[in-house]
Amino acid sequence: MKEYWENEHQMEVENRIRNLMWTVSGDYDLEVSLDVDSFQKSKYISLYDAVKQGAFARYFDKDALALYVLKKTFLGAEQKNLMRLAQTCVDAAVHRKVEEERSGVREIRRQAFTDILEYGGRRLAESMTGMLRIAYIKKALAPEYRTTRKLEQALTDVLSLEEASDTMDIIRVVDGLYNRLLDRSFEEKQGGLDEVLAVTLEELAEFGWRDFLKENASEESFDDYMKRVSRAMTRTAQEDEEEKRERNTHIVRVKEEDLQKVYSYVELNFGRSYLSRLEGKRLDYQLCRGAHGDCSLYFTEGILRSPVKNNYQYQYALRQAEQNKRVYYQNHNLARKNITILTGVLKQALMRRSEMEYVRDDHGHVTPNLLWKVGRTEDKRLFTRTINRNSTDFVVDVLIDASGSQRVRQPKVALQGYIISRALSGVEIPHRVMSFCTFWDYTVLHRFRDYEDDKSADKNIMEYTTSSNNRDGLAIRAAADGLLKRQEENKILIVLSDGRPNDIIVNRPNSKNPHTYGGEYAVTDTAREVRHARNMGISVLGVFAGKEIDLSAEKKIFGKDFAYIRDIANFSNVVGTYLKRQLDADS
Repeated sequence: MKEYWENEHQMEVENRIRNLMWTVSGDYDLEVSLDVDSFQKSKYISLYDAVKQGAFARYFDKDALALYVLKKTFLGAEQKNLMRLAQTCVDAAVHRKVEEERSGVREIRRQAFTDILEYGGRRLAESMTGMLRIAYIKKALAPEYRTTRKLEQALTDVLSLEEASDTMDIIRVVDGLYNRLLDRSFEEKQGGLDEVLAVTLEELAEFGWRDFLKENASEESFDDYMKRVSRAMTRTAQEDEEEKRERNTHIVRVKEEDLQKVYSYVELNFGRSYLSRLEGKRLDYQLCRGAHGDCSLYFTEGILRSPVKNNYQYQYALRQAEQNKRVYYQNHNLARKNITILTGVLKQALMRRSEMEYVRDDHGHVTPNLLWKVGRTEDKRLFTRTINRNSTDFVVDVLIDASGSQRVRQPKVALQGYIISRALSGVEIPHRVMSFCTFWDYTVLHRFRDYEDDKSADKNIMEYTTSSNNRDGLAIRAAADGLLKRQEENKILIVLSDGRPNDIIVNRPNSKNPHTYGGEYAVTDTAREVRHARNMGISVLGVFAGKEIDLSAEKKIFGKDFAYIRDIANFSNVVGTYLKRQLDADS
């Protein structure tokens, strides 16, 4: 009987809170996220949660803010503190609006804030976002309240939202506060708000993969994931359930049966592999060792050339290819100039290799004007020998970083790859062009053109798109393996990257390598693969188009053989200088 009355009481509380939220929002179809548990400690906290959820849904776009939080988190922001900032800013944006219509809300808010300080003040004081929350609450309870200069400035930004009329106003303040209070290097490393908002939906889908693997319909899983974040934006209670859940965005533990779903997802969103499963496993056995012991390789010609179905990712790749082409046509003259210059440099170098070279030797054709040395000196080089040099014994691989960090540079990177490929085609040097990114334990190698393809295949590079992470060491190892199988004596590998190898590690049962692939560990591994390729006779050039903050990593990876491309107009000269040096190396 006691349990019955407790259940009845909980149902009554739920109905009361639900009706309050619906009344404030004016939308009786609005999904409800009830905070009934906090009602046991403070009915005001629960009631104000309902008011705020309803008000935010009525006056702003809650999904737009949730999407921003997911994008920022995808780029490396700490989600828990980012959501706390959003919660504080949402309160500032809605409370006046709802109080003007419902005067009783003012008292509910005051009581809720008082109870939050009583029940959760100590926990909030443990973090900068919590301290800002405390300062905001105390300011609301006592307008004359003053805090530290740093928090006063942040409070000014938050309180400015009381006049906000658009969700972007909230997003701008949240973004600025996060970068200023929590991670001053975020903007330098990942870009500003424009770069955050440029994150695509399919990239966000990867962020929620723990949920994806529980469902066959990944789109619905992602929707559910985003809805949870959206609802969390308006929570007032001491600790939301989402905050209680431990998240680790670097090491993901899965079961073997889940990995089969990942293969299907890779096939669906990156295109079918041109290798059989048996060939793929053979390469995995040969190459996925050491730091990459739990990884797999996936070779494809891309979703546009080998689609499973016409899905969102296919349409995204189609749009990006069109954008890459537009940027190319907008810079057509500049691109042609670069191609002409680079082609000319390569032709001159190859012509020098084709010329007859005459050297003094102890055999060959007698040189009359040296006969006076007979019996007078020990120099036996009295002959001239003709050396017929090989001009075509070269093969080149172009490997392009296609991870999410290259997102804002996609058309520029595609243009760089096209310039190199077009010039190599112009002098008939066999070459392959691939991009690489890593999704879960699969390093996806997208082949745009193969060694023996004719020049018409160069345009395929305009299909370049970015996604996910990047395991540079494994990609370089795979590219080098392809080069070493070629018959040409002189092998060159050109890597276009931003100097930031970074990947999660899928922690399978009995995982061979539990390390997160990022930071110094990843840089060291990539540098090791570059050295190994060079020791095997491959000349490796790093072409850097990232941010100056990552230059030191690029130098460590490629040593002296790397080119920093500050301006696309100088691209051909920089790359041409290196290639010319390689072609002339044994002239």
